[in-house]
Amino acid sequence: MNDKVTNFGEHLMLDGYLGNKDLLNNKDAVFSWLNTLPEKLGMHKITEPQIIFSEGNGEKDPGGWSGIVMIAESHISVHTFTERRFASADVYTCKNGMDTDLIINYFKETFGFQDVEKNFVKRGTRYPSENLPD
Repeated sequence: MNDKVTNFGEHLMLDGYLGNKDLLNNKDAVFSWLNTLPEKLGMHKITEPQIIFSEGNGEKDPGGWSGIVMIAESHISVHTFTERRFASADVYTCKNGMDTDLIINYFKETFGFQDVEKNFVKRGTRYPSENLPD
């Protein structure tokens, strides 16, 4: 058995603050971000983006748009909270070398954020480099 391991992929988590309310509440803007980002990253959509509006469920969640696009490399999702001028997004891929600056800049540009918080995690750091026997 080969004990060599490799990194499985990368997960970028973004939180955008002080965004443009009109853009955060725009279904087309959410769709466009999800629809365009995979191509910008050299990834491949396997579904069209799915977008739904979620009503607020209390003081913490005033409601907004949620969407996801499945990509061959994993998925990209976003959730907007219009009244808080906030959104959170995830870009998870089995590829390595993600262009985080491109993603952050596109996130800021699309929704007009004044500030973006970034968390980046390498996933599957003990992922085997080959199939394992039973």
